[in-house]
Amino acid sequence: MNTKTEKLFADVLERLLAMMPEPAERFDWSKPAYRWVRRRVLGTDAGRLEPVEHFASVDLDKLLHIERQKKLIVQNTEAFVRHLPANNVLLTGARGTGKSSLIRGCLTRYYNEGLRLIEVAKEDLCDLFEIVRAVRGRSERFIVFCDDLSFELAEGGYKALKAALDGSVAAGGDNIIVYATSNRRHLMPEPATDNLGARLDEDGELHPGEVLEEKLSLAERFGLWLSFYPFSQDQYLAVIDESLMLLGVGENLRKDTDLRLEALQFAIERGGRSGRVAAQFARMIAAREELERISSQNQ
Repeated sequence: MNTKTEKLFADVLERLLAMMPEPAERFDWSKPAYRWVRRRVLGTDAGRLEPVEHFASVDLDKLLHIERQKKLIVQNTEAFVRHLPANNVLLTGARGTGKSSLIRGCLTRYYNEGLRLIEVAKEDLCDLFEIVRAVRGRSERFIVFCDDLSFELAEGGYKALKAALDGSVAAGGDNIIVYATSNRRHLMPEPATDNLGARLDEDGELHPGEVLEEKLSLAERFGLWLSFYPFSQDQYLAVIDESLMLLGVGENLRKDTDLRLEALQFAIERGGRSGRVAAQFARMIAAREELERISSQNQ
């Protein structure tokens, strides 16, 4: 084998090794969060865990107006971390109301007690059993996190998740649990035609049709459902006030009537009031005030 061929062979081998999963004994399990990533190796898709280098931590105490949801998910997460019975969790409802932040907040709080998070894209849910196998035997406790989850009935990930929640992932003694967020309460589209198969029994009770039953069957495998709703005007303004305070904006500006009107207009333009919209408005105002301060100093 000549030098040129040897170099080519070494380059190919190096690229292949870079795509392959890290050996278990060398894998860094100290990171708070990981992603399941699929890459193409020799014409075949292969999945592996990759650490998230910069995890965005969340202080649960800073999440406002979702106290009931916070209490329930923290209790469930603490039970899971302490090897007690715990449920898979489905968080549904209005966008921007803190669903994903609650999960990241749980990870932030319980990371030092061995909690870890694995983020899985919807299209990769067919790999759930591979993920279970990758963390089998580890002392850490793993949340499999699926964000913004929804399915069409024929999608493969739907069947894989349903089977996994009935099997290894849901088993009481395992070190893995599923937390998912969705804007759909039942994770599936629900057209009016689904009700055509409904029927009344001899006692006058309504029973869903087979199509609707199939759609409900996935969501029902989550033992804990948490619903989230749009903020009231007062809640929205309170979150803005808290966010501005954390960003160092003074109380005089935070209580300014014109600023509150601007905040409400901002929410109308964004299509609704939520914690996410409030935080975005607060960042805009804090940056604007700082730029004005710098400009006045330079004049």
